[in-house]
Amino acid sequence: MTTGKVPPEAIKAIPVKHYGRWVGAAAVLTLLGLLVLAFAQAQINWGVVGDMLDDETFVKGAWETLKITVFAMILGVVLGMLLAVMRMSENKVLSYVAWVYIWFFRGTPVLVQIFLWFNLSIIFETINLGPIYQDEMNDFMTPFMAALLGLGLNEAAYMAEISRAGIQSVDHGQTEAAHALGMRGTKTMRRVVLPQAMRVIIPPTGNEFINMLKTSSLAYAIGYNELFLASRNFGSRTLAVMEALIVATVWYLVLTTIFSIFQYYIERHYSRGTSRQMPDTPMQRVWKNLTTFRHGTGSGEIR
Repeated sequence: MTTGKVPPEAIKAIPVKHYGRWVGAAAVLTLLGLLVLAFAQAQINWGVVGDMLDDETFVKGAWETLKITVFAMILGVVLGMLLAVMRMSENKVLSYVAWVYIWFFRGTPVLVQIFLWFNLSIIFETINLGPIYQDEMNDFMTPFMAALLGLGLNEAAYMAEISRAGIQSVDHGQTEAAHALGMRGTKTMRRVVLPQAMRVIIPPTGNEFINMLKTSSLAYAIGYNELFLASRNFGSRTLAVMEALIVATVWYLVLTTIFSIFQYYIERHYSRGTSRQMPDTPMQRVWKNLTTFRHGTGSGEIR
């Protein structure tokens, strides 16, 4: 006679029903459907919208928007990094000058700064940089230059704080170890501190770039022919005002989406070594969601 133990009965896992999630999803889909239906029935010529997407006016406007964004961000990043180093310097003059710069440009609106640069010819007839450059202020301070200075110098103030936070996130022991190996301050910053600080600097910098892409529309106020001004001029000329604004919106969404993807892969690159498993790429996430939807959620919760 055997007295073996009876195996325990298998636990039957019953998934918890989340009715609230289904109700919320249904409400959101209903609202989205009503919104789409309202725009579909509105007096908008969607055929014209499709035809205008690749119109030369909007393509040139998008190019000008991209151009001013890239140049302004380059100016902002380079100057911001310099200001961050000055802000943390033990030299009180450098630190105070950097603080005043950040205080001024963060405390005044971008549009005001753009107009200040654009109207410099009212108080200065010429620009004289000695043997480097001399010209009439009206010829020098074009809408592009005014927008570049207004956007770039303002961005430098924000990039200075982002860079400073990234540099300060690196443990001070890294700097002390580099100095013990005979590295000087500049080499330590370039070889040791900045590569580690990039993990903290890159994400907000990408957000600042996308924000700059949209903020560049303020340059329309001084006549710079970026995407928003191009859409306004096109709408006024053809009386297709809403259609032109919708086309501009599509172009902004396309540009921000492209650079959001670039930002994701740059962040993924700099996150190597900080996590055991790299985050999924957008395509991997889509495929995982599709397979999950196809095969079900797998195991449920025990109720």
